[in-house]
Amino acid sequence: MELRSHPLRQRLNDEVHTRPPIPLEAPALVSFMAFTRAEHTLAEEKAHLGRLYERLGLPVAPNEEAAHLIIDCGDFRLKWELHGEFSTYTFFAQPRATPRSGETALDVVPQAWIQNIPGQIISASHIELLAKGSSSPTEILWHLGSDSTDTQIVSQIAGQAAWLFTDFRIHEGFSRFTVVDDSMGKLRTGRIIQRLLEIETYRIMALLAFPVAKSVGKLLNRAEADLAQLIDRMVSAANPNDERAVLTDLTKLAAEVEHSVASTNFRFGAAAAYYRLVQQRVLELKETRVSGYPTIKGFMERRLAPALNTCAAISSRQEDLSARIARTSQLLRTRVDMELERQNQELLGQMNRRAKLQLRLQETVEGLSVVVLTYYGSQLVQYLAKGSKELHHLNTDVITAVSIPLIAGLIAWGTHRMRKKLAAEEGDAH
Repeated sequence: MELRSHPLRQRLNDEVHTRPPIPLEAPALVSFMAFTRAEHTLAEEKAHLGRLYERLGLPVAPNEEAAHLIIDCGDFRLKWELHGEFSTYTFFAQPRATPRSGETALDVVPQAWIQNIPGQIISASHIELLAKGSSSPTEILWHLGSDSTDTQIVSQIAGQAAWLFTDFRIHEGFSRFTVVDDSMGKLRTGRIIQRLLEIETYRIMALLAFPVAKSVGKLLNRAEADLAQLIDRMVSAANPNDERAVLTDLTKLAAEVEHSVASTNFRFGAAAAYYRLVQQRVLELKETRVSGYPTIKGFMERRLAPALNTCAAISSRQEDLSARIARTSQLLRTRVDMELERQNQELLGQMNRRAKLQLRLQETVEGLSVVVLTYYGSQLVQYLAKGSKELHHLNTDVITAVSIPLIAGLIAWGTHRMRKKLAAEEGDAH
């Protein structure tokens, strides 16, 4: 059967199969690095991976559309993954020296190629996976006896199928984890190692918002103080000019706060998302506490949670301040609009009084016009009477006198009718 498929069907189906864990068997060494990536470095990153293929004599170059690659390089394997804000390089190798000798997977990777990886390191870790028989947890705990138990993390993970040791500190550029496999199996071991690396990476990515929160906190302190002063000025405003000055300053403050919201919203949202991933990955470790030592969950709750809660509080406080400024601006605009409405009413009242005065003047002028037109009309009648005097032998003065009230009446009637017609047309227009 040939059925029409959605153009994104295969891509969406493959998405759930991306970034698979690498099955691992103890002993093994894992080195991990996460590099922040700008848009212009993505092509450089793919080109750099291509140079590794060429250096190792591998026949297939990386696909430009690939979001993850697993490269078998002989002495080591490389797993490359493309994420939203960063790219990760995970190296897997077999140990050649005795356990806990400081050996890492990067020892067999071309150093020049590593140093030229594009971007900046945001997270880097070494993991030493040990078999139970090669090094016992009791022996490792004995070596850790002199270290501070407040910073050293020791717990049983994967439902007590393995032991974990770390301090989440950076030693020579890398944090270090020691995992003693008891009975996890290859697939489960791969998933646990991947979870540890994700916890370390997402922890750092989440903390990127903390310096931003500190900077925004200073801005919010000043902006809240400015808003309080503007509200006091608004309450004590004595005239519309004072209110307009307050509105101008309030608009500037609103623009400053909105700029801060726009520039930090992504970072705070990403921090919350990364923190949720950290919490989820910690739960998937299925930790069991070892007496006298904190677990990863306890460490995150005590050290990471306060910082992320601060970021969430600053983000909420920023949004609240923006809403308060908007409410204050709306209130002030209402006051300014009411004052403008009052001024408009006064102006309309003045215009109405002027219109009435003009109407009275017009009526006066109309009365004078009746007199003038009557005068000229009577003069015309007088001229006509004088011209016909010899025909009818009539007294021109009498005729003129009789015509004056008739002419005045006709003119007054015509003027009144015209005014009434204009008033009716104006009423129909409204």
